[in-house]
Amino acid sequence: MKPHKQKKNGKVDSFDPQVFLDTGGVARKVAEFRRGESIYSQGEAAESVMYVQKGGVKLSVVNGSGREAVVAMFGPSDFFGEGCMAGQTLRMGTATAITPTTLLVMEKNELLRVLHTEHKLSDHFIRYMLGHNIQVEEDLIDQLFNSSEKRLARTLLLLARYGKQDMPERILPTISQETLASMIGTTRSRVNFFMNKFRKLGFIEYNGKIKVKKSLLTVVLHE
Repeated sequence: MKPHKQKKNGKVDSFDPQVFLDTGGVARKVAEFRRGESIYSQGEAAESVMYVQKGGVKLSVVNGSGREAVVAMFGPSDFFGEGCMAGQTLRMGTATAITPTTLLVMEKNELLRVLHTEHKLSDHFIRYMLGHNIQVEEDLIDQLFNSSEKRLARTLLLLARYGKQDMPERILPTISQETLASMIGTTRSRVNFFMNKFRKLGFIEYNGKIKVKKSLLTVVLHE
């Protein structure tokens, strides 16, 4: 998410949560994780909120029969684990680093204290949470009404953060077809078919890492 900008005395004032969390007197610790390393597990006590400095994180849930589904992905400037601030006592899913990842970890009570006293951070945090809730609703609609091809295209665009940065193309961190299949509710073979199709049409470049191009939007917008 881009830092919020607002006009102040005719000038543009930027709020960068990373700078604030580094210098604003917030008690936090830096934690580093290797690719594939667990950050927290489903069922553990929920007592802290994480902010991604660099890298990528997937959030997955396992049901009673052992089936796993990836329900969210997080990248630099994202918060996650915030359910503890709304009374969630246990982690509802498992967070795993998908690439070497650095996090700022803040205890729930400390973050609540700072949000009550630092209005710029609380404004940014509220905007972020509202945007996240909107995306969850859109994901549900996507699962209910769109084809797996459209769901894959939309997921790639979201992972590339299309529209959030001044870059027409974004290279995604390494992400497996199995993870993509879990995110959109289909099989790996279907993901492989559509990835090859997108590559042949020039919507992506796919050679280990994935470069997402603006033209992939045509798949999402096509009726």
